[in-house]
Amino acid sequence: MNDQQTETLSIANETAIDAAMQSLQDTEPLSSAAVVPDATADITPLQETLAPLIDLAGHGGPVLLVLAIMSVTALTIVLAKLWQFSRLRLNARQPVETALACWSQGDADAALQAIGENRQPSARLVAEAIRGLRQASAQSAAGLDLLREELTRSASAQLEQLRSWLRALEVIATLSPLLGLLGTVLGMIEAFRQLASSGSQVDPSVLSGGIWQALLTTAAGLSVAIPVVLLHSWLERRVERCAHRMEDAVTRIFTRSLSDPDPMHGPLAAAQQRPTISAVGASGEAGRRAAFNQA
Repeated sequence: MNDQQTETLSIANETAIDAAMQSLQDTEPLSSAAVVPDATADITPLQETLAPLIDLAGHGGPVLLVLAIMSVTALTIVLAKLWQFSRLRLNARQPVETALACWSQGDADAALQAIGENRQPSARLVAEAIRGLRQASAQSAAGLDLLREELTRSASAQLEQLRSWLRALEVIATLSPLLGLLGTVLGMIEAFRQLASSGSQVDPSVLSGGIWQALLTTAAGLSVAIPVVLLHSWLERRVERCAHRMEDAVTRIFTRSLSDPDPMHGPLAAAQQRPTISAVGASGEAGRRAAFNQA
């Protein structure tokens, strides 16, 4: 009797163990199946978003790929130029105006201190002009000519840095519609070739499908060219405004030193002075002739 009970208990235990193992095996696939849809759920929206773009790129051919590369290049150049202009504080006028105000009052040290280490092109050029005029060699006519030449060279170098890569934007804006037109012509050639190869069984859908694929490159070329033209004109205008401010600031530096000289510009002021009739102090005809000749 005991043996029968023992055997019955062992059979029951084995049955329980088998049931537990079976339940575990049934649970693992369910858990793994519950995880997989979460991963694919994140990928599916991205695929659905990129699918139309990939389809359009396939229909557009290599011309559309070239236009995509040019658009990315144009965007990179625009972002780089915006960062450059922001780093140079191209629109800031306060340092230059403060320096010119101090210079007009005859305080060159305060003018240089107002500019400080400012990297703005106008500020750097004004600082070079003030330092050049303070040197003794700049008081002669030859020294002034050399100073003007150096300022012109410095201004040209700074403007060249500001205009860097703008030519590339202009090239992209010019070539984009032409490449789009080229893609359209190639697409039309391919569409009519397929139409000719079909023989007497002409299918209008073949021609219409080829035409819209061909016109796709023209639309892409114009989509690239129009914003690039606008951005190029805007950046070029900012550089032109900077050049105008540089010229205006340097002119105000030189006209101040000529029209309202201070003791530090004594030799330069003496070169610009002209004797007057009252300064001669002569009487009679000889005195008036001498005063007229000196005037």
